[in-house]
Amino acid sequence: MKFSAAALLATTILAAPALAQTSDHEARDRSSRSAVHGDTTEEVVISAPGIAQLDLLAGTSVVSGDELVRDLRGQIGDSLTKVPGVSATSFSPGASRPVLRGFQGERVRVLSDGLGTLDVSNTSSDHAVSIDPLTAERIEVLRGPAVLLFGSQAIGGAVNVLDRRIPRAVPENLIHVDAVGTYGSAADERSGGAAVDFRLSPQIVAHIDGSYRKTDDVRVGGYVLSAPLRAEQLAIADEETAEGHLDEAAEATENANRRGRLPNSATRTYTLGAGVALINEGGNLGFSVGYYDTNYGVPARPGAEHDHGAGGGAHEEEGDVTIALKQFRADLRGEVQLGGFIDTLRVRAGYSDYEHTEFEGADVGTRFFAEGFEGRLELVQQNRGGWRGVTGFQGFTRKFDAIGEEAFVPKNTTDQYGLFTLQEVDLGAIGLEGALRYEHTNVSTAAVRLGLDDPAQFAAVNRNFDAVSGAIGVSLEVAPRVKIGVNASRAVRAPAAEELFSNGIHVATQAYELGDPNFRTEKSWGGEVYARGTAGPVRFQLAGYANWFTDYIYEADTGLEIDDVPVFQYRQSDARYAGVEGEISAMFIKGAEGAFSLGGNLVADYVDARLEDGSAVPRIPPFRVLAGIDASQGQLGARVEVEHVVRQTRVAAFETETPAFTLVNASVTWHPFGEARETSLILSADNLFDVDARRHASFTKDFVPLAGRDIRVAARISF
Repeated sequence: MKFSAAALLATTILAAPALAQTSDHEARDRSSRSAVHGDTTEEVVISAPGIAQLDLLAGTSVVSGDELVRDLRGQIGDSLTKVPGVSATSFSPGASRPVLRGFQGERVRVLSDGLGTLDVSNTSSDHAVSIDPLTAERIEVLRGPAVLLFGSQAIGGAVNVLDRRIPRAVPENLIHVDAVGTYGSAADERSGGAAVDFRLSPQIVAHIDGSYRKTDDVRVGGYVLSAPLRAEQLAIADEETAEGHLDEAAEATENANRRGRLPNSATRTYTLGAGVALINEGGNLGFSVGYYDTNYGVPARPGAEHDHGAGGGAHEEEGDVTIALKQFRADLRGEVQLGGFIDTLRVRAGYSDYEHTEFEGADVGTRFFAEGFEGRLELVQQNRGGWRGVTGFQGFTRKFDAIGEEAFVPKNTTDQYGLFTLQEVDLGAIGLEGALRYEHTNVSTAAVRLGLDDPAQFAAVNRNFDAVSGAIGVSLEVAPRVKIGVNASRAVRAPAAEELFSNGIHVATQAYELGDPNFRTEKSWGGEVYARGTAGPVRFQLAGYANWFTDYIYEADTGLEIDDVPVFQYRQSDARYAGVEGEISAMFIKGAEGAFSLGGNLVADYVDARLEDGSAVPRIPPFRVLAGIDASQGQLGARVEVEHVVRQTRVAAFETETPAFTLVNASVTWHPFGEARETSLILSADNLFDVDARRHASFTKDFVPLAGRDIRVAARISF
């Protein structure tokens, strides 16, 4: 069954995702104070559609206020790596997506105000996420089976980024301004963003925002190449010297000994947006438009240069690979208060026109186009006797095309719709929850290349997938503000077009990517136990989880090469994920307002993921622990934190181990107009001891290390 954008819009024009009932100003003030004082008693309010506080989430994290400003980076993945259970793909400074519980790509949904980003960042790690964190007001990290309400692609979790492009509240004053500016020394980063809300009438609010970020090549803390790649380049240098190829030997030696700057890692990004909303007691209706534009370099794997021409032949020296990405987006959000059993009708809809071009030097390599629409309708039940819930419809359509000699994915269309419900019954100390989702997906292409043996063999493929996913949970309040619980889930995911149809060289990832049009749906059973709550000065959330997959889809290095680039093939196998994650924070000294306060937090996470034969799933983050101390007095606050990531020795075939590293970060925050005000100035030093650090979840970690010592200054203004 296929849906057009117009049909979905007609279906979903009447209602939108649920939002927290706390005002924007109250939430901002509260998060700012918590960031400075390490407040462990404040309840976390989640704004994501339909699941505000349900225990099926098991673990949620909110990043906002000074914490968000301090950790701002160009991509959403790198802005969240201090959150429990979160790593990042860190493909390059210009492209980094969140990794949740070891899951990435098609198993993690990145949302903009409850709706998908409608870009193609989930399909390949070199594609940037089309959200600039500079314009974000808060970021929610959602984990647990309830997140399946956003689609089967959220089995690993979801990241929901909230801004005010469609206003949610009428400002108290005629004009409300929020602005952020940052400078970072590691990449000579200059960035700034601002948002302004205008009260046009007691019920109408207009909004404009914009941001700009520019970075040079990033400075790293050691050698650019990892030890195995350095050894490989030095061996090549010896071989070329023995054969009398002195220029080639010198180039290999230079690659092996390169330190300091990471070549071709500079970025430039700007965004523009505007919106308007009608807000009154009966509901609200708002529209917005936005434009995202970024240009970023893709650092090269040594020896990746090859002849991209159709005729093979001798090697050619290609220029640096860069990506120019543009997205125009339009959004709608509305809500109508009905009363009765169905208390609220909500709608959320978004349209995107997306394009990115992969350049090889000054030449256009491959151009990617995606036109997408997503709509979501929700019927929110009135809370009656402790029973509440939400039932809804979600539809998605995407038309994708790639043009160029290295168009590794053929033109294709994906249509998907889902019906879902989430119900909760409060029985006092005991809570019961259940979620159910039916999803139909159609993925089609007119001409996909079949196999590697006969590159001229093409066929039309039209695949239909039906999936039923569900979850149940029980929670028990064992003490005031302390809950324990257990969840069980069944999730089914349809393969993505890239997993089905890829067959060609992808210049940005410097790999030959090969899919399989015969893939079946990916299925899993999941279990989770958790404890969370507040006990005196201590606040905690702990979770243990496991997922057992049938027909798990993963991308593996085959050890083969085509045109001197490695072949990565999508495969299916049974698999098992198991892990733990948690955070504990405490106030050691809590003085009165303006007096000295001291607190701290401890974050840890670990995941083990193995295929049916016992081998490791590729690119799984190792055990990580982060400890921080916060102190504040009056207008000043300070934080010191140490993050240690152990050596990853559980690696897939042809995957290298990743050494352990320890990062030490420190920051000082000043609130010039008082500790309860949002305006702040932050001075921080990340990777204080300039160590060589690499994320194992990164496709490019052997030649794209993390930034070295980075002295940062950030200013946040709100009035």
